Amino acid sequence: MGSFEPQYGWLAIGLILAAAEMAAPGVFLIWLAGAALITGLIVWAVPIGLPIQVAVFAALAIVSVVLGRRYIAANPLVSADPLMNDRGGRLVGETVVVASAIDGGTGKVHHGDSEWLARGPDAEPGTRMRVSGHDGTVLIVEHLH
Repeated sequence: MGSFEPQYGWLAIGLILAAAEMAAPGVFLIWLAGAALITGLIVWAVPIGLPIQVAVFAALAIVSVVLGRRYIAANPLVSADPLMNDRGGRLVGETVVVASAIDGGTGKVHHGDSEWLARGPDAEPGTRMRVSGHDGTVLIVEHLH
């Protein structure tokens, strides 16, 4: 039976951390994965004791997290569709039809196959209105111009 070779342990830890980042993305574990992989490569090239390996990993982890956070702050991730999970926001500018009279500022409107609570000027059922905003799940509507 061969002796334990620590570089394989560090490389395995790096791959496990990278896989964990993919499973639960948070842009944090990837920096630790990089530190573990670099530690594994250093241990492979230079035989050093376990306490120094741990110190190298800790130093690389701190440096990689700090540099990674700076990089993310300077290059923020921009969503391809910022309104993906904002159904009300997607309807701003759309035309809706009053389903239940808007009386006293509140009522219901229809868009597609959905009915929404609405706030806006009084209007009778069947009136076409434009969505000008939303407050949570309540659409803010106005008369078409």
